[in-house]
Amino acid sequence: MSASKETLNTPHAVWRAIDQAVEANVDPIGMAAPLLHAQLAWLAHPMELSDAISLLTTKIWELQVHTWARALGLPSADVEQAQSDDTRFADPIWSESASWDIVKEWYLLGTHSIQCMLYETPGLSGAERRRAAFWWRKWLNAVAPTNFLATNPVALRKAMETHGESLLRGVNNFIADFQAGDIQMTRPDDFVVGGNLATTPGQVVFRNELLEVIHYTPTRARVHATPIVIVTPWINKFYVLDLNPKKSLVKFLLDQGFDVYITSWKNPTAEMRDVGFEDYLLQGIGKIIEVACRISSAAKVHVVGYCIGGAALATWLAWANARYSPEAVPVATTTLLATLVDYHKPGDIEVFLDEGTVHWLEKSMAEKGYLDGKQMAAAFRLLRSNSLIWNYVVQGYLYGEAPPPFDLLYWNMDTTRMPAAMHGWYLRNFYLENKLIKKEAIELGGEKIDLGRIVQPLYVVSAEDDHIAPWRQAFRINNFVGGPRRFVLSSSGHILGIVNPVVDPPRREYHVASAERHETAEDWQARAKKHPGSWWADWMAWLKPQSGPLVKAPLVATAEFPALAAAPGAYVLEH
Repeated sequence: MSASKETLNTPHAVWRAIDQAVEANVDPIGMAAPLLHAQLAWLAHPMELSDAISLLTTKIWELQVHTWARALGLPSADVEQAQSDDTRFADPIWSESASWDIVKEWYLLGTHSIQCMLYETPGLSGAERRRAAFWWRKWLNAVAPTNFLATNPVALRKAMETHGESLLRGVNNFIADFQAGDIQMTRPDDFVVGGNLATTPGQVVFRNELLEVIHYTPTRARVHATPIVIVTPWINKFYVLDLNPKKSLVKFLLDQGFDVYITSWKNPTAEMRDVGFEDYLLQGIGKIIEVACRISSAAKVHVVGYCIGGAALATWLAWANARYSPEAVPVATTTLLATLVDYHKPGDIEVFLDEGTVHWLEKSMAEKGYLDGKQMAAAFRLLRSNSLIWNYVVQGYLYGEAPPPFDLLYWNMDTTRMPAAMHGWYLRNFYLENKLIKKEAIELGGEKIDLGRIVQPLYVVSAEDDHIAPWRQAFRINNFVGGPRRFVLSSSGHILGIVNPVVDPPRREYHVASAERHETAEDWQARAKKHPGSWWADWMAWLKPQSGPLVKAPLVATAEFPALAAAPGAYVLEH
């Protein structure tokens, strides 16, 4: 037998052939490779496979007994239970009807068994197991009985009750989504940015090719001497922090007596293909801080960064502390919201981020000059496909229900593009190589980046159900920065954990305590104090004593920085 044939007979050669298919764009996002790796791994471990088959056989026998009992009208407890957050089978008919209960149980047994086997695959890394389980789960979610008219008893009941009208409405909803090129989570006509969204008064007082700076009109005659600068993520538009007066973090800060500035990033075009991460730091973050200091006549500002805006802000702070002495850095305190600086375990998004996928994205972006916002939105929706895709398919197409007005979902659909150079650099240096936490591994703006140089007081907020910036990973910033640190763990997820207004009675809760360097997230959680309500109140108690005396509110626009447009500005309206 030739050496080449011997090589092809080894498992390593098969795995390499799969990876070559990924590199050849046969499977550019790496969907098939982890699934095939998992199957080969099980075949290479026959003892473990035998044990798994034995356990599955026992489960099948238990479910067969349950099936016979239900078919004969005898009481029998379900063998498989849906997960607590799985609402697909919440309607009583899935339990009360023997036929539908049997359909549900066989589906859940198959789903749970496959997922458990994938998470326990011998001989694979944890990341590879999670990738395999993720892609199998997407397929299993897609073939759920709830997604098809013939196997969804609720849809059949509605069709009978409405004499088929629900199905007609469902067809119309499908046509509308097909024309829009997307599964719409809310009706676009229900919202207008600057009309019933992003309505807090203010003026655009600075504009360059990358951002508009919005200076909001103070709601109090006297404000704290230290203004607040908010660095929003450029992955989405800024008005998630100014949805409406009741939810607006911006309005809350104004009513608390602060002078507030916010970034509104330009939606990149192909001409901006060469705009890099460094440009976002120096021409974005650096500019808004400069504008805020000059309008307010303040020597320092409080800075707030959200998501990638927070990661960029932490990078800028490390740069500024290297460029200047800590006393000369124009920042009094820093607040980071749902922010990662350590990307070792970045959450569910890691399934899309390996060398092959990033290489494919870089080639795609090089051709167009940007990453299309719909591509990114589709990836994030896949992370929660049951709630963000199939729920709308079932409700819209099978039940014939129009999606209710929901400002947050409208914002989620209002996507933005990413410049090719910036996004490729960000994915490779932060996600793939995790360089931000490595001392002086990155050089930007003529300075080597070291998070250890950051000494400004730090307030960090994360959310316990955040699948974009997992809270235990977000907590790890405390291992890298100096200065005092306060960490808050809010209930809910990446958006609702942050957009969390103070209401009575309180709808959410948070845990809070100072954070020690090299302390584990679990140790911090054990001593943190639990409070009902919004973390916004705790933030104000921490921030106000560091904000100086009350002074006369500055003019919204000045001769140096005249009003260019009323808030929310022009960039946010670009599609």
